[in-house]
Amino acid sequence: MITGTQIRAARAALRWSAETLSKKAKVGIQTIKRFEAADNVPPSRSSTLLDVQATLEAAGIEFIGSPTDRPGIRFGSQPSASGKSNRR
Repeated sequence: MITGTQIRAARAALRWSAETLSKKAKVGIQTIKRFEAADNVPPSRSSTLLDVQATLEAAGIEFIGSPTDRPGIRFGSQPSASGKSNRR
């Protein structure tokens, strides 16, 4: 699982607005705002949080650490032209 802090950091690193992430992840803007308001793992349906995580990973973000041990982000492999990550 990822934290609200990681979501905020990933979105900032990509220079995406909350609206952009909302559209790309196909979740509501209020859901993104609620997720980002949490410093830890946001209370949610795990499938919705996983959709947000997958969207950010497809854009080249790698989530590191764990929610309780130095959570963070870094740029992983470059996304392909289709927007999907090249990682296997």
